[in-house]
Amino acid sequence: MSALAGTGTLLRFALRRDRLLVPVWVAVNTLMVLSMPSTLEGIYSTPADRARLLRQMDANASFRALIGPVFDDSLGALTAWRVGVFAGLIAAVTSLLVVVRHTRDEEESGRQELVASGAVGRRASLTAALLAAAVANGVLALLVTAGLAGQGAAGAAALGLGLAGVGMLFATMAAIVAQLTESARAARGLTSAALGCAFVLRAAGDSAADDGSAAPTWLSPLGWLENLRPFAGERWWVLALFAGAAAAQGAVAYLLAGRRDVGMSFLPARPGPATGRLGTAAALAWRLQRGAVAGWSAGFLLAGVVYGGLTDGVADLVGDNDRARQIFERMGGRSGLTDAFLASMAGMLGLIAALYVVGSVLRLHGEETSGRAEPVLANAVGRLRWAAGHLMTAFGGSALIMLLAGAGLALGHGRDVLPLLGACLVQLPAIWVVGASAVLLYGTAPRLAPAAWGVAGAILLIGWIGPALDAPRAVMDLSPFAHLPKLPGGGMRWTPVLLLLTAAAALTTAGLAALRRRDMTT
Repeated sequence: MSALAGTGTLLRFALRRDRLLVPVWVAVNTLMVLSMPSTLEGIYSTPADRARLLRQMDANASFRALIGPVFDDSLGALTAWRVGVFAGLIAAVTSLLVVVRHTRDEEESGRQELVASGAVGRRASLTAALLAAAVANGVLALLVTAGLAGQGAAGAAALGLGLAGVGMLFATMAAIVAQLTESARAARGLTSAALGCAFVLRAAGDSAADDGSAAPTWLSPLGWLENLRPFAGERWWVLALFAGAAAAQGAVAYLLAGRRDVGMSFLPARPGPATGRLGTAAALAWRLQRGAVAGWSAGFLLAGVVYGGLTDGVADLVGDNDRARQIFERMGGRSGLTDAFLASMAGMLGLIAALYVVGSVLRLHGEETSGRAEPVLANAVGRLRWAAGHLMTAFGGSALIMLLAGAGLALGHGRDVLPLLGACLVQLPAIWVVGASAVLLYGTAPRLAPAAWGVAGAILLIGWIGPALDAPRAVMDLSPFAHLPKLPGGGMRWTPVLLLLTAAAALTTAGLAALRRRDMTT
């Protein structure tokens, strides 16, 4: 039997399973990119404005570290500069999630062993997972190329292919890590850590050089994306770096996949017994999720320091540009520009924290579908106690990372810590509403639980590009974050905060009530 037998069937099954996750994240990424030309045209409407932006970015190492260097003053080049790094990050995250879900997740749950008992080749599952990621990245490349063709066909194709290249590079990296680790959680964590290192390397290189030529930039796939230079004299040979790296990593993944048994790994989990106290469901939930909490906490503290350090340069970057000032005011309130920028950054961190809380809540779904919840619930542990342990980690962890984000903002900006702690902590009611919606979906319709990622993605999209597009108030109000007070600088309004907390409590209660009544997955 061929090693690839059954690949087509497994690919169709993978695409069916991802019919909610992948389209939502591809749509979020595409809309973020395609919305930029009109936004930038409104902000920098004249060649003089765009030329001044180039001069300011050349002199501002902090903003280059965050966004990257800008190579040309055309709208296409400015679009690639403004969203290229972030679109690459989203493509990478989407790809690694898809590959890990259809490889290590399947093995960990035991479903892969059942599939392998049929007429399925040894490498069919890995091939189907990589092809599913390729489909997602291919659709992203086509949409970006078609949407930006009016800015220049060559530049649009370069940006689309570059984003797909980043996605496939991290897809094949995830395929390798899935062979090395014994758990899907570790595979996602290690690949995400590699993505974080790629961002840090690019940021370090871009802060040192304004043309993307620094050595750390070239060590990062995100640095390759910016050095592809879409709309600014495309360097097509850079695509060969993506193709070569993805092919090499894919070959290693196939080699490893042929040398291990299903369910096993090259780096087995550390044997027990576990140290410390695991006498309660809450302690077990904390043990399972503490690595994720630590990683998010470190990331948010670092992000707060970076954003805080950018604050002093925002006035120079905005200058007398009324359009840019209005966008910051829509995101952060009509206070001074510095306070508006800090409020907008706190809001952005809150939007990202919503992704953490959804992932943490959906750990319940993973424990149930993998069969690990069953032996826990077979003891003197009720469903509500079991779920409450994970929800305490989810909601409490979100409070911790936002607290550290506020401390980071204060440390980076060098101002009083209390106002910035308040600005970050006031995001929690909206974050908890998003998490509570995940609880409701999991409790009432566990098969639809992954749709919580779609909810989080839609809210992220509204909060990210809605202010730049001056979206209608009715659209902005769909996001719980739109109802929060804009701190620091704005007045504290308790009514929306209390209403959001009430909504979060009601959704969580409804989800837990449904969980208590329904059958568990078998």
